[in-house]
Amino acid sequence: MDNLFETDDASTSLAEEEKDGLIPSWLTFRHELNAVEQENILLAEQWAFSGRKREILTEKFIRELHKRMFGKVWKWAGTFRQTARNIGVDAWKIAPDLRTLLDDTRYWITYQTYSPDEIATRFHHRLVWIHPFPNGNGRMARLMTDVLLSIQLHQPRFSWGSANLVDISQTRQQYVQALRAADGGQIHPLLDFVRS
Repeated sequence: MDNLFETDDASTSLAEEEKDGLIPSWLTFRHELNAVEQENILLAEQWAFSGRKREILTEKFIRELHKRMFGKVWKWAGTFRQTARNIGVDAWKIAPDLRTLLDDTRYWITYQTYSPDEIATRFHHRLVWIHPFPNGNGRMARLMTDVLLSIQLHQPRFSWGSANLVDISQTRQQYVQALRAADGGQIHPLLDFVRS
């Protein structure tokens, strides 16, 4: 899979107008796109974990994180998608569903409804389920979950199967299967995976 816009069954395909938002025009292969995105993501990680006091459970923070992760690669970075996807809520439901998730997560933290790991796992699953952006949702949701764990819950970051989850691999397949189990109400496979 090295066509620039080729996807697998667990990836999000871009609409034609979203493909036009690619900033580096010299890219021709998927591995080049992944490398450029990864450079941008490392800068976003530095920003997110810089120690600067921020309210992280907000739509504004999530949009800013996505923009910092993909803003040098995609013109639409940080902007909610307007098109339907093979995964995620309808585009018009993104903002209200995200607000509900953020409110629920604050409640879970305040009232210690679940353990810190389960709070973060449930948060991650629902953020992926909402799928707010045209692309990069899994990577953004993993980084956002690690920010939640580290800054809000004072816990170590997840190991996420200790492998690259962008490329096709057995570990990525396990991650996708755990997400699908959570879609069906079974959170424990994902809860086990995030610390594996």
